[in-house]
Amino acid sequence: MNYFRTAMLLAGLTALFMGVGYLIGGASGAMIALVIAAATNLFTYWNSDRMVLSMYGAHQVDRSTAPELVGLVAELAGRAGLPMPRVFVMDEIQPNAFATGRNPENAAVAVTTGLMNQLSREELAGVIAHELAHIKHHDTLLMTITATIAGAISMLAQFGMFFGGNRDNNNGLGIVGSILMMILAPLGAMLVQMAISRTREYAADNLGARIVGQPMWLASALVKIDGAAHQVPNYEAERNPATAHMFIINPLSGHGVDNLFATHPSTQNRVAALQQLAAELGTRAAPSVGANENYPPRGPWGRSSSRGSSRGPWG
Repeated sequence: MNYFRTAMLLAGLTALFMGVGYLIGGASGAMIALVIAAATNLFTYWNSDRMVLSMYGAHQVDRSTAPELVGLVAELAGRAGLPMPRVFVMDEIQPNAFATGRNPENAAVAVTTGLMNQLSREELAGVIAHELAHIKHHDTLLMTITATIAGAISMLAQFGMFFGGNRDNNNGLGIVGSILMMILAPLGAMLVQMAISRTREYAADNLGARIVGQPMWLASALVKIDGAAHQVPNYEAERNPATAHMFIINPLSGHGVDNLFATHPSTQNRVAALQQLAAELGTRAAPSVGANENYPPRGPWGRSSSRGSSRGPWG
């Protein structure tokens, strides 16, 4: 049902895009707009991961620079039946994470230093499993496409406002219709984009909890991240709000109209769904991550205050 709903929403977004192109330039305008969007999608297909990772100043780590983090990602990727993704760390105080890449073979998982510093190993495992679920569901490509189409709709609407629409069409738009198109088309695209994002978050929560084997680990992490996201600003995300849907929790501060257009389901609803899943799994839950390893109770990131550091144990 989630995949069907996502497909319908994506189809609606595409139809809206074609409709805006038609209102601006008739049938030829719709075709030109489609060609432009296709070219943009092709570019983002090959370069979206490098663009967003560079935007957030993420640096790649390996077993020599972040052995515990990379080892945890490798263990969870093995459980999920995925190739080992590249692992990146963002020097950002706000705890958060996202996944990117056009397919599982070219995927990357990025976490902030704040996430590693403030979460226990179990909670971090839940977050990483959630991001791996996005990769397994090919959500990273889907969200790139929806963001691109939504951006194209906004661009076309502004173009139509500037030129007053296609005056050769007998559609009766006029200047009033052009103004309405400029306002309503981007708004509709935004709503569809966010509906797709919310649908995929629930699916990733469910699969991620199954990968890690303990739904409440992810639930606990979501509560912590959500609380911090409203207190600790992510300035890069504030400058690039179009990327907010990529993170496990909306990184925007939520001031002003942001609350009206949530890119994620409410954390309370997500936790409730995870609680229900935990009850369903019961004793059938998978073994805890690292259950056979000699890890401290909270892992290397659950350090005492005497080891306080903004960058954590990875340096």
